[in-house]
Amino acid sequence: MDSTAEYDDTVGTTDEREGWRLWRPPVAISIAVALLGLLPIVNWLPGGHSAGWYGTALDGWVSGTTIAVGLGIVLAILSKKLRFLWRDDALAAATGLWTGHPATVIAVLAAVSLALYIWVALGMFDGRPLLIDEVVQSYQAQILASGRLSLPAFAHPEFFSSMHLVDMQGRVYSQFPAGGPAMLMLGVLVHAPWLANPVFGVMAVVAFAMYVRTTEARPGSALAATAIFAFAPFAAIMSGSYMNHVTSVAWIMVAVAALAKVVTSDEPRPAFSFLCGIGFGIAATIRPVDAFAFALPAGVWYLVRALRDLRRWRDAFAAAAGVAIPAAMLMWVNLRTTGGPLLFGYEVLWGEAHRLGFHSAPWGMAHTPARGLELINLYFLELQTYFLQTPVPSLLPAIGALALSRRLDRFDRYMLTSTALVAGLYFAYWHNGFYLGPRFMYPLMPLLAIWTARFFPLVKERTGGGSVYRATIFAAICSVAIAAAVNVPAIATKYSNGLLTMRWNADSAAAAAGIDSSLILVRESWGAQLVSRLWAMGVPRSETELIYRRTDACRLDTKIDSLERSGVRGGAAVEAFYSLLSDSTRLIGSPLSPDSTEQLLPGSTYTRRCIARINDDRAGFTLFTPLLLAHGGDNVYARDLHGRDTLLLQAYPNRKLYLLKPASAKIGEPPRFYPLSRDSLERAWRDPNR
Repeated sequence: MDSTAEYDDTVGTTDEREGWRLWRPPVAISIAVALLGLLPIVNWLPGGHSAGWYGTALDGWVSGTTIAVGLGIVLAILSKKLRFLWRDDALAAATGLWTGHPATVIAVLAAVSLALYIWVALGMFDGRPLLIDEVVQSYQAQILASGRLSLPAFAHPEFFSSMHLVDMQGRVYSQFPAGGPAMLMLGVLVHAPWLANPVFGVMAVVAFAMYVRTTEARPGSALAATAIFAFAPFAAIMSGSYMNHVTSVAWIMVAVAALAKVVTSDEPRPAFSFLCGIGFGIAATIRPVDAFAFALPAGVWYLVRALRDLRRWRDAFAAAAGVAIPAAMLMWVNLRTTGGPLLFGYEVLWGEAHRLGFHSAPWGMAHTPARGLELINLYFLELQTYFLQTPVPSLLPAIGALALSRRLDRFDRYMLTSTALVAGLYFAYWHNGFYLGPRFMYPLMPLLAIWTARFFPLVKERTGGGSVYRATIFAAICSVAIAAAVNVPAIATKYSNGLLTMRWNADSAAAAAGIDSSLILVRESWGAQLVSRLWAMGVPRSETELIYRRTDACRLDTKIDSLERSGVRGGAAVEAFYSLLSDSTRLIGSPLSPDSTEQLLPGSTYTRRCIARINDDRAGFTLFTPLLLAHGGDNVYARDLHGRDTLLLQAYPNRKLYLLKPASAKIGEPPRFYPLSRDSLERAWRDPNR
């Protein structure tokens, strides 16, 4: 059965060809996307989030669009006299190769995209995880590569804890679903963890190419969509990272490509249905919300087809079996770690407040529909830049294609339903998912690539391929050229020079300094030390955030020290800390420390010990979390907690001691190793004010 017959935008009833109607679904969708992607609704709602950068971005979009369109019009006029500027069949050769030799074209696209993603991974990110989510999932990948699901917890977890690590009930493991770390584990096993996402990014490109070859009516649009999906800056940059959005979308695309094969066949295709289920199932072990958004409409589609044709039950059961296998593995892992098959690590750490819905979020604020709308509006505004990095807003071609389209075929309806579910589910999620772009919207990449590619043939069909079409093509070429020459190099430079502390390679630095088999105390900020001590006392992560951000740092330090000495933990400790919150409305960000998260109560008197902690901050501090991945030279890295370090020295009695900290508080200053004397440390710790 030829699926391309299902999408021919030039056929239809007389009513369908009358013109542009607001009530048509594609037009209605284009209006909704335009409103979310162009208007700063987030700035009009009181409180909550804001897009303070919108004015600057709008100026850039207006000037960039004016330049691109102006150049497009000029070139369109010149092309009528300078024949070399325009050839109607300029892309005929490429389209012919796509039609006649698809495997070759896909292989070339895969090879080029792999090279690009590897360059991003190594050239922009130094092959290292730079966000705490990436670090903690990489840490879990190392645990899995060692043949374990978790590590035994240290008796005093405050020395080794991290924001997204579960360290409860004697076990340490990542809060994230196991599928993401399992994908990174494949890179760990070949001693190239940075390679995992580029490979899965290429897998997504190949699966997407197979999908559009099955579903897209116009070969040129299918080829263009694949190129956009592969080389759009948002896709390329994400594919060079360690983020689990890449692996999740890769398996979703495998499932969707297999689904297309099933739907376009006149006969049951249980093998492809099983592959479809496997793809959705593995995606669910990585990012359950994203997988659900695509799997639910697919499941309904399988069910409807089976009810209409009994032979199709083979497809439905095969798909269900495919989903069940990875899902069962995930539930087994959860049972062995969190203690419940459907209980995830982030709920263990943060409680039910971490779930989707409109309620108090883990960090105290209330997530409401208004905040959800703010976040979705932010994501679409950010997509205008991060998707293509063009001077023209990136979503305009897709919006235009939807507005020009007269009908939606079954695959359009499926993809639009799934991506609408993605947006709807994150509308109900409290966290602002921004890193390298609006990452929660990464599953929209397939849909955006397809509708962006469709814009140009639709303009040609509606205008007859005359001057308007030529100006549109030339404007697009100019826009892409400006992106390639200006915007993409600028964002690449920004990413290459950012997060310097996270890039620092402790193993290489220790080897260069001849340091091995040592205990290395990592000097974090005073605020980070307070947070880790609260965790160790059994204060839940959400309550820790509330207590830390609403208490004077010195008062909190004194209270923690008192409760540690008396052995108070858990609920009793939380109740004791809540007694400190009465003055929270008077707090200000501490002007004394470079760590702006530390709070100061005006008029309070700081003890000698608190002043010493402030001076430590001013002398420079670093981050402990990236050192979870440092294992070279059999060195042990632990958070420096001053007098409590005696507990570490007892656990590691025969190791040489070093303090790791920068030479100053200057941003980007690399950490250095400073040798320590056990005797001098113990003498200092005997004086509680030193």
